[in-house]
Amino acid sequence: MALEQTRNRDWSLVILRVSQTTAQIWVGTLDPDMQKPELAHVELTGTNGQHLSKDITRRDWQRPFRYIQKRFYRVIEFDGLEPGVQYKVQFYRQPPAIYREHIEKQLLKSGEFKTLPDALPTDSNHPFTVAFGSCFYDERDGGQAAGSYRALYTRGPSNIRPDISFHTGDQVYLDVGFDSLSLITSEIRNRIAGDYHRHWTLLSDFFTHGGTWMLADDHEYWNDYPFYDTFNPYLLAIRLGSVRNAWQKAAIDGVQNVQQSRRIETFNVGELSFCLADVRTERNKDGFLSEASFKKLDQWARNLTGPGVLVMSQPLIVKPSSTRNLLSYPKQYAALLGALGSTGQNIVLLCGDAHFGRIATTTLGPKKGKLIELIASPLSNLTSLTSLANEVPDTEPGQFPHPSIPLNWQPTNVTHKKGWAVSTKPWWEHSAYWKNRTTEHFMTASFNKEANGEIKLVVNAWRVRERDGENLPVRDLGAVEFWL
Repeated sequence: MALEQTRNRDWSLVILRVSQTTAQIWVGTLDPDMQKPELAHVELTGTNGQHLSKDITRRDWQRPFRYIQKRFYRVIEFDGLEPGVQYKVQFYRQPPAIYREHIEKQLLKSGEFKTLPDALPTDSNHPFTVAFGSCFYDERDGGQAAGSYRALYTRGPSNIRPDISFHTGDQVYLDVGFDSLSLITSEIRNRIAGDYHRHWTLLSDFFTHGGTWMLADDHEYWNDYPFYDTFNPYLLAIRLGSVRNAWQKAAIDGVQNVQQSRRIETFNVGELSFCLADVRTERNKDGFLSEASFKKLDQWARNLTGPGVLVMSQPLIVKPSSTRNLLSYPKQYAALLGALGSTGQNIVLLCGDAHFGRIATTTLGPKKGKLIELIASPLSNLTSLTSLANEVPDTEPGQFPHPSIPLNWQPTNVTHKKGWAVSTKPWWEHSAYWKNRTTEHFMTASFNKEANGEIKLVVNAWRVRERDGENLPVRDLGAVEFWL
């Protein structure tokens, strides 16, 4: 029998991507004061009676940040799982024995997840539900965002309970704080590792409930990454090559080793095809994706035979702006829209970054496919000086695509109905916020197949800092329905 687990904040467990038959489990610690266990175990127990266990020895641990000796992790992969089954995952360590006394293994962290189903559910009371959100700044959160998600996951009604979650960028803000100006490379690296530790502690309840996919946006690196020509008092030192080099390497380590992000990845749930695209990490002056990555995204879009769900950090329905967005890359942006509109299939875009929440729809291409764009941002607003970057919803998206984009189809008006925007908070409500802001929230998108063969999509937004009488997050929007 294991020693009882108290809420152990020193250790991390992240249920990464899951499929119908596999799961990846990230275990370890981002706390600099912890020591590597000589022996650890990760165990899965399914409601189908299946039990699997894998050991981790001291030499198996890896460092998440290449130049920092402390902190360690390991990704454990399980296969042979069964579709649509709920599994419990437990992370143990074996404490060293004293003389010949046997010491029972100690439970460090636990979680639960369900493998993907083989097909979309046909019962609208038990749909396949994706939660998604972006932009998490830790200062005023106190665990409220992850706690509200955990409540919905563990106790929410079956028609809104999430199965998996997508984190669509800015899970950490590495570029906020005047100590970002340090010129000492070791301080830069430790600052970035410390930011991850702090944010991952607060986000833990997201990561231990359901499969998790993460995409990077600019604040996983620095504001407007990879560019550093904008004025930002926190980032002046990044113009120095030595500072920028140290910062970039540590930030890349965080994205690759902690978040385990990939450039392009796809999976299917029945006839519904998902694609996640990192449109930040490979960005340069010419495009937001490398040629190889764009080819994969293009092929996914052009080969669709049913509705597609595209997950990115940034919206497609955008206007010219003083800050760079996808429209700032007209050639690749036009090529992406051309691919998405080539089949006439409907596309659901799950994204973030904008610091507001909004639902909008428009025509996608000459074959009259439909784009349903869902923006969920922020999970937790920026505060003090940085709160000047907070936003309220843009309720006049204009035409799509923007008339400046050279395509062989005419721009059409974007539909954004009254009530399709997440509510806002006034600046005077709290001294930590210097500007009106969008209410902190995440969204859920629920899919099921109806008897007529159509796929039904129901979208909800959830306020993470307000609870109802059953201690569940308060619904912000009324449920919004679409047919795919």
